[in-house]
Amino acid sequence: MSSVASTDSEAPSTHSLTSQVGGHANGVLTTEDDTLLIKQALPVELQFYRTVAASTEPAIDALRPYLPKFLGTLTLEGEFDPDKPTTETSIPVKPIATNGGKESLVLENLTHPFTKPNVLDVKLGTVLYDETASPEKVARMLKAAENTTSLKTGIRLTGFQAYGKSITKEQLPEGFARVFPVLGVGEHGALPSQGLPAGLLLQILELLREDVQEIRDAFAQVELRMIGGSLLFIYESDATRAEEGLKWMLRDLDEEDSESDEDESKPPKPGPAYDVRLIDFAHTRFVPGQGPDEGVLLGLDTILAQLDQRIHTITTQTK
Repeated sequence: MSSVASTDSEAPSTHSLTSQVGGHANGVLTTEDDTLLIKQALPVELQFYRTVAASTEPAIDALRPYLPKFLGTLTLEGEFDPDKPTTETSIPVKPIATNGGKESLVLENLTHPFTKPNVLDVKLGTVLYDETASPEKVARMLKAAENTTSLKTGIRLTGFQAYGKSITKEQLPEGFARVFPVLGVGEHGALPSQGLPAGLLLQILELLREDVQEIRDAFAQVELRMIGGSLLFIYESDATRAEEGLKWMLRDLDEEDSESDEDESKPPKPGPAYDVRLIDFAHTRFVPGQGPDEGVLLGLDTILAQLDQRIHTITTQTK
């Protein structure tokens, strides 16, 4: 689908996003090369990204690498209409039903660098409604938190067909095991042919854990309320590509910086072995003077504990 944007640059070619995990995919587009996402700019989310972009606070600086890159906004006016003639002064368009004429966020597509991405969307927090919710919605969301793992653990696994909202607190280790399976083991319903070799998976899990700890430490210093947000895990399930990406990520940064970008003999940079980001800020507000979001911190602590347990289990299995 070719779309026309109200900018001075060439109109981007876009299509509907088909790989979204969790959340709502309505109206989310990706550019033809899949490098960027275009989604409706809800006022609260747009304000969040603009505040982060303008901030010089150390805690937000520490959190910024773990947010999707925000490249600004654009307005999609319509879809190119091939049945009407193009003139020197105009391009024929027809309205886009999903988002025509509305301002949109332009964000990086986090799954694009991966060949075979495994994705886990973990909803964070114990409160599932914001200050604008109606009494009916508050009651509904309170019941949802009580009936899922959100209230007790601060997390809920989404985009995970085998579990969804029905997973219990006691099943969380099984859920993480199915997301991070070991090749040849086949535990908790995963096929033996699924997963990465134990040593490679352990390296990725340990690095993921370090990043989640950094996110937790930074989040504890930021005064905001994050309702409906997620921690998104992505890792490469192609073992060869994962190993290549891991080696690149572990290279000495000083050595990498000293190399010339114009060195044609330098091999192309492989895709990453993994990524972890905070996403979905449609109901996230900064609340100066009110302290950090304790429900989200509980969720991050739960994730750290689950990663520790998964690392311990794999280490024990491979001894």
